Amino acid sequence: MLYRKVYFCFMKTNKLLYLHLFFWGIYIIGSVLIPYFAFNSSKNSNILHITFFITSFTCFYINYFFVVPKFFDTSNLYKSVIAFLLSATCFVMVRYSVEEVLLPATLGFRNYAKGTGFGYYFFDNIFYSSTTIFISTTFWFFKYFINAEQEKSELIEAKKTAELQALKTQINPHFIFNSLNNIYSLVYQKSEKALPALEELSQLLRYSTKDLEEDVITLDKEIGYIDSLTALEKLRLKNPELLSIEKKIHHPKLSISPMILVPFVENAFKHGDFRNKGFQMKLSDDNQILHFYLLNFKKERMKDSGSGIGIENVKKRLEILYPKKYELSIKDSEADFVVDLKIDLRNE
Repeated sequence: MLYRKVYFCFMKTNKLLYLHLFFWGIYIIGSVLIPYFAFNSSKNSNILHITFFITSFTCFYINYFFVVPKFFDTSNLYKSVIAFLLSATCFVMVRYSVEEVLLPATLGFRNYAKGTGFGYYFFDNIFYSSTTIFISTTFWFFKYFINAEQEKSELIEAKKTAELQALKTQINPHFIFNSLNNIYSLVYQKSEKALPALEELSQLLRYSTKDLEEDVITLDKEIGYIDSLTALEKLRLKNPELLSIEKKIHHPKLSISPMILVPFVENAFKHGDFRNKGFQMKLSDDNQILHFYLLNFKKERMKDSGSGIGIENVKKRLEILYPKKYELSIKDSEADFVVDLKIDLRNE
């Protein structure tokens, strides 16, 4: 998050810098270099061109850094008028001080004829000042909208982070609730499988408490989580051989958000029919595209009211974390429940 913020600020600064350099490069070529080389201007004219550039540069950034930020208010038009008048007056005063006061005192010439009144001077420079002020204000708005977009992106990112954290905190208690139910059943039956089940749960809790703190984990950790969960669930099944699991993983170190696949497996164990039927699960990662397929047969009785919490969380997380990079198909019929999920894990 911090890296992305710094990178965005760096890119924003570069864009603004290049824009300013481009503008002033064109300005110097058009107002200083071309008159000097192409029109064989006199020495006094060249000095006036340079002083005009200095005036424009100074007033450009006075307007850019001070006037517009201070007076910009979309709800008060009069403030914009005041801002324009202040910037125009600043331009005229700076130019008048240089051309009509400083140059005559130091070099003995001026731009306007001697005796020209300040009122005429002010009116005559409105056009030049308006052009400079307009471009300066446009640049400021460009910076303003870039900052607004950055703030918007940061708010969206913060919202996503908060939502993901909320979803994660829902996943972990839900998983513990399901597992404890299974172990409670074994203890109630005084099964010798209860102690191994507690050991498997301990292993799963180590996975969950550590990995849920991370934004991403390696694919082999997520699959290891599923393997531990499956081993735990097998302890309570009479026919564990009915579970068909196929794994063809070529890129175990691919990055994936934790607890993306596990809720589907939890759901299968909680609501599946394992008396005479098991489930089919297939995992592959050809071309770094994870393909997860799960088919489980339903119990005859109705599902409980909390059966969809984990899967709904996964749907929300997929939409946030992998927009346009995943395909999820869920077939929910009376007899079975099928999940077909593909996630593009390239460059994650």
